[in-house]
Amino acid sequence: MKKLNVLLLGGGGREHAIAWKLSQSENLNQLYIAPGNGGTSQLGINLIIGETNFPEIKNAVIENDIDLIVVGPEAPLVKGIREYIECDIETENVRIIGPGRAGAQLEGSKSFSKEFMTRHGIPTAKYGKFDASEVAKAKEFLYQMEPPYVLKADGLAGGKGVLIIDNLKEAHIALDEMLTANKFGTAGETVVIEEFLDGIELSAFVLTDGKSHINLPSAKDYKRIGVGDTGLNTGGMGSISPVPFADEEFLKKVEERITIPTINGLKKDGIAYNGFVFIGLMNVNGDPFVIEYNVRMGDPETESIMPRIESDLLELLWKCGGEELNQATIKISESSVASVMLVSGGYPEAYTKGKHISGLDQIQHSLIFHAGTTLSETGYETSGGRVLTVTSFGSDIDQALRTSYGEASKLYFENMYFRNDLGFDLIKSNQKEEA
Repeated sequence: MKKLNVLLLGGGGREHAIAWKLSQSENLNQLYIAPGNGGTSQLGINLIIGETNFPEIKNAVIENDIDLIVVGPEAPLVKGIREYIECDIETENVRIIGPGRAGAQLEGSKSFSKEFMTRHGIPTAKYGKFDASEVAKAKEFLYQMEPPYVLKADGLAGGKGVLIIDNLKEAHIALDEMLTANKFGTAGETVVIEEFLDGIELSAFVLTDGKSHINLPSAKDYKRIGVGDTGLNTGGMGSISPVPFADEEFLKKVEERITIPTINGLKKDGIAYNGFVFIGLMNVNGDPFVIEYNVRMGDPETESIMPRIESDLLELLWKCGGEELNQATIKISESSVASVMLVSGGYPEAYTKGKHISGLDQIQHSLIFHAGTTLSETGYETSGGRVLTVTSFGSDIDQALRTSYGEASKLYFENMYFRNDLGFDLIKSNQKEEA
């Protein structure tokens, strides 16, 4: 295997974690990140190119003799970055980790993914889909459901398109806002109404070349801004891996009922798929149900998953891109990992940027992944709502969390906030089982 030039698209904590892992490979020649962040600049060369600026991305591929493109976020995939690169004679032989437009619809359209699951017998919540001409029909459908009511914008809405509402009247109002007042823009032109599944969430991650697949570590993230899973949804306030209840028996159910039928379903539908599949799951009384698919790694789950992968990630991705994944194996650490996200005050609503970050030189026992930072002459400054992830190993989740919280307390930027109760639901679950 030759030394590879790699282009990683994206600029968040997920991309910093992937860049960190790729940079450890003996097979790496040069790593480029577009656009990257303050942290990725220490691992490779940041290119000031937007992740959906396809012409500039193609120019960078040609100019830097790129062998492999790893797509971090979903937007370039849904917009067709694979097709754009593959249709040009100058870049057609570049390997890409990420599906084409058809496969990306698993994430790009909630109704597409629900129809896919139904067609291939993959366990999921019952649902209905409705457009702006069917508002009355959608409201009538709610009477067939038990609260809470789950309303999802069909398209990409930046992680903000899912509403869980306890009150029927409020659900009716929300439908009006989504379907007639364009609350989520074009993403909400169609709304999916789902049955609420009562259980504990987790995420399964798979790397597939469309023929073979490798299971990556499971993880769980925490979306709500407030302690006890209260307040507004965010892009993610932290994650843990592995998930304690996702034992061998449970993961076998995921493999047999969901992972294999998903990959076989893509084949049956004639959809060539190469890249990551993120399967959002709900554990309902020991049985897995699919909440959603994503077509990339999750953030902040990636920050807890990458440290547990002991194999050469670049070698795995290279083989995946060349449809040679059947020749690959993966080794995963048995250690627990916990990631705590430090965010700007006011997030996920209005927040200010440009706050100086101090204490990074004091971190001894954790990894720091940058999510929203820039590097200036005076040091690192905040440039986003989610700023830094503090990631730690432990013999169990509790120990890993204690380390992350201890190290997080050494860091400071004005109005810094983080949740101090990650893992609370798993502790409750374990207590119930022990009782």
